[in-house]
Amino acid sequence: MKKGFRAALGVALMNLLAAGAYSIAGPALSLASAVPILTYHYNNTRTGTNASETILTPANVNVSHFGKLFSRPVNGGIYAQPLYVPNLSIPGHGTHNVVYVATQHNWLYAFDADNGATLWTRNLGPYLPRPQSCTEPGDIGIIGTPVIQSTTMYAVAATLRSGTPRQELHALDITTGVERSSSPLAITARVRGTGFGSVNGFITFDALTEFQRPALLLNNGVVYIGFAAHCDYTAFTAQGHGWLFAYNASTLHQNGSFIVTPNGFGGGIWASGGGPAADANNNIYFSTGDGTFDVNQRGIDYGDSVIKFSPSLSVLDYFTPHNQAALEAGESDLGSGGTLLLPTQSTSPNHLLVTAGKAGFIYLIDRDSLGKYHSVDNVVQINGNIVGLFSTPTFWNNHLYFAGSGYNGGDAPKAFSFSGGRMSNNPTSQAATTYPYPGAVTVVSANGVTNGILWALQHGGTASGNEVLHAYNATNLANELYNSDQAGSRDLPGLVGKQFESIIVTNGKVYVPTGQPQLNVFGLLAH
Repeated sequence: MKKGFRAALGVALMNLLAAGAYSIAGPALSLASAVPILTYHYNNTRTGTNASETILTPANVNVSHFGKLFSRPVNGGIYAQPLYVPNLSIPGHGTHNVVYVATQHNWLYAFDADNGATLWTRNLGPYLPRPQSCTEPGDIGIIGTPVIQSTTMYAVAATLRSGTPRQELHALDITTGVERSSSPLAITARVRGTGFGSVNGFITFDALTEFQRPALLLNNGVVYIGFAAHCDYTAFTAQGHGWLFAYNASTLHQNGSFIVTPNGFGGGIWASGGGPAADANNNIYFSTGDGTFDVNQRGIDYGDSVIKFSPSLSVLDYFTPHNQAALEAGESDLGSGGTLLLPTQSTSPNHLLVTAGKAGFIYLIDRDSLGKYHSVDNVVQINGNIVGLFSTPTFWNNHLYFAGSGYNGGDAPKAFSFSGGRMSNNPTSQAATTYPYPGAVTVVSANGVTNGILWALQHGGTASGNEVLHAYNATNLANELYNSDQAGSRDLPGLVGKQFESIIVTNGKVYVPTGQPQLNVFGLLAH
């Protein structure tokens, strides 16, 4: 394949991926193993699968052939998932496969993805220090995973400028880190409401108390940005609301805003770092956290709910568990888990989504009729065979994967088969290792429907105090292929720090952010 054609094909593929125009969970692509990863969990349906990985296989991912290649330190902790663009021309540096890292100190890094060379760095402004009495680890800078479309990256940075807190939307050239026109833009809103923080019947978005943890979504030319209030549950209920914003990706003009609990409190959008999802009709889906719910009483507050939006942020439908009041009272919010949209089914209902929360119930929901609120939940299926979820599920080859956990106990990564529009009641396989809170974000690498590997980053629970990278045979999770503790100190990725780091796998390498803070790169070892 000629270099120019390969570059053009790579850009075309990136544009398709950012637009959600193809599902990476489908047939293997003809492009080589360097698949771009431009958004959280790989695509806008959040399947978490790269089905075009031809280098890493269950045969060569083992302690003898696979391990840590190098690490690169960064300034500030890493919450956000790395992003990856192959075969990119960097002015003054030639053409590279590039991995991007964002930190809690508002630094962006562009590294050569194969040798770790620094291609450019950019600081987006002084970061917000952690608020007093806040239990979240680290400072508040870039938390939510950025998103890339073509040659522009969109990121939200919490800054402190001249003593004034700001939540800023940045649009940057991915080849240089230079800001695009109209960037940065301060995120603001003022809406009608009588809930917490209201003044004279209006609520103003508070840049100090709102936390931009969920990944950004870029769909059909619009950037969607979610927020939840800071910190532990007491502060959460006292300090704010869930918010969703929509911005035109070209002009950064605000297309709309939505507050989850205008006449109450809470309802944060966070999903443990997961992002809103989008379907083929450009409808948007996400779940919310603990807070006021009164829609069943003709109210407009959507705590502990799954909400479906039009592209302009009009509510189209919703689902709220029948025990929402108990969830809210027990800090068991539905919104701790991300939302995954399944491929179109051949059986009815054809359009399904999967999500779960802290209580450990997996909800399989009809996207065309979410079910609203009833004394008996009106959903397709409920499965209670995980402890809880602080991540986004993963889907590959008719299997759903969860690496759950809970505040009061751990859980092992589990696989459930999926057939006829239903998931198996019991796991079809599960790992031997029990992960402590908060479990792990899982992803799958595979070559089409073969050579599937489930990857997970365990946060804590080891004698070394390091995080642990695990690789399992995706067809049988009882078969662990590799973990980073197997080679003594050779492969240790770094000490436990952030709570919800998410790895990516592409082109024979695994990119692992940890709390050191540093980016670790794993791959096949030289022999």
